[in-house]
Amino acid sequence: MKNIMTFDVEDYFHVQAFADHVDRREWANFPSRVEANTTRILELLDLANRSGTFFVLGWVARKFPALIRSIADAGHEVACHSLEHRCVFKMSPAEFRDDTLKAKAAIEDACGQRIVGYRAPSFSITFDSKWALEILVELGFAYDSSIFPVRHPNYGMPKVPRFPFAIRTNAGTLVEFPLSTVQFGGLRSPLTGGAYMRILPYWYLRWGFGYLNQTEGEPVCIYLHPWELDSSQPRMTGTFTSRLRHYIGLRQVERKLTHLLRDFDFQSMGAAIDDIQRSLPVIPLAEIQ
Repeated sequence: MKNIMTFDVEDYFHVQAFADHVDRREWANFPSRVEANTTRILELLDLANRSGTFFVLGWVARKFPALIRSIADAGHEVACHSLEHRCVFKMSPAEFRDDTLKAKAAIEDACGQRIVGYRAPSFSITFDSKWALEILVELGFAYDSSIFPVRHPNYGMPKVPRFPFAIRTNAGTLVEFPLSTVQFGGLRSPLTGGAYMRILPYWYLRWGFGYLNQTEGEPVCIYLHPWELDSSQPRMTGTFTSRLRHYIGLRQVERKLTHLLRDFDFQSMGAAIDDIQRSLPVIPLAEIQ
């Protein structure tokens, strides 16, 4: 089974964990490392002959258009990760529409391709901001991967399906591809991506992939950030918990990623959606909880 490899292309100073300590107007003053780190990811994928989806921040596309073009030229899917990494539930519908339009334009200009996939910063499409899904349809997006079907203090929609489904809006239908979880009784637990991948031992990741692929018959969706392969990145100011969440396990990420690329097959999210043979369950937007 082909799983789904995704990357949120942003720099270490863009993250939500440090948003209270970093002024967006000062981003250009930080030494950027996103080019080198993303290039390293492209090298690893090329060595393993794997493809994936890169959800690009519009700010990065404007500043490093050649990097985004290199992602597309290497045969990977390019998608949208907002303009300036603002959480959706902190924006009005008008602000979200403007942010997304500008990000989509910047990314399409950089890569020369039409963008059809979206992922919100910090999985910030929640029950209170689900109105954003209809706006995505209106703006021409075919799929979204912003919903984490878990209970979390800052994000999550624990009642939505764990596997891909379609959302019917007044503007049309959008495919939703939730992040992967394993379920123990009534408890859903994140499997891969971000801090979860950095913290969880590889034997557990490998077991989780096997369980979802073989027992549940579903692909695993993994997400990472380029800065997670960079243990020597500059240290930022923040709370103890923010710094712990951001820096824990960085030295292990490239090794775990290399092993996953060796042990499992991967493709882009767009290709995975095209490959889904069964009909997806359709849920009206008003019934999303």
